[in-house]
Amino acid sequence: MIAPSAAFQNTYGNGIQCQGPTLTVTPYVNRSKSWQLPYVDYFPDPVYDLSDLDEDGVLDNPGRVIYSMPTRTGQKDTHNWSGGLSIQATIPLDGGLQERCKAMVDANIRLHQQVVETKRLEYEIARLKNCGELKLKGIEFHPKSPYFAVCADVMIKPKPGQVLPHRHAISVPPVAPASSQIRLKVEPYAPAEP
Repeated sequence: MIAPSAAFQNTYGNGIQCQGPTLTVTPYVNRSKSWQLPYVDYFPDPVYDLSDLDEDGVLDNPGRVIYSMPTRTGQKDTHNWSGGLSIQATIPLDGGLQERCKAMVDANIRLHQQVVETKRLEYEIARLKNCGELKLKGIEFHPKSPYFAVCADVMIKPKPGQVLPHRHAISVPPVAPASSQIRLKVEPYAPAEP
């Protein structure tokens, strides 16, 4: 007995379905019952008069039924139980199609991984931007808050080339006393005549 089976397919999304070699093992149990109709369990078997009282070799009453003896017919129902195992191997004949399908599956998995990594990067950049803007405004979670860790690793640094407001200490050299200073006479400027 060959039990029909469906071909197994692996589905990976984006319409990619690969069908590889398949081994199908199908155990089965069958039960059958047969009978005859009409059912007759006994039939009357006639017992004939075989008496030859005058011993002339001729029956005295030929064909006379003395009585009928019930006789079993042997008719009965038949029950049958049988079991077995069906093994079916299905192997695609074009291995090249399988290899191309597997390559497409690998490419699709890499594509999905890249999409996940891109979404993760977008999330981290949005978190960095929002946390940075809030920190510049002086807004942050309380250190005991369960959400404090969301922005805990965001640091605020000055932009490259930016001069932040700052102060310098200016030192003034000591000035000599007035008596030691030489005074120069300064006259008003008069241009020379040609």
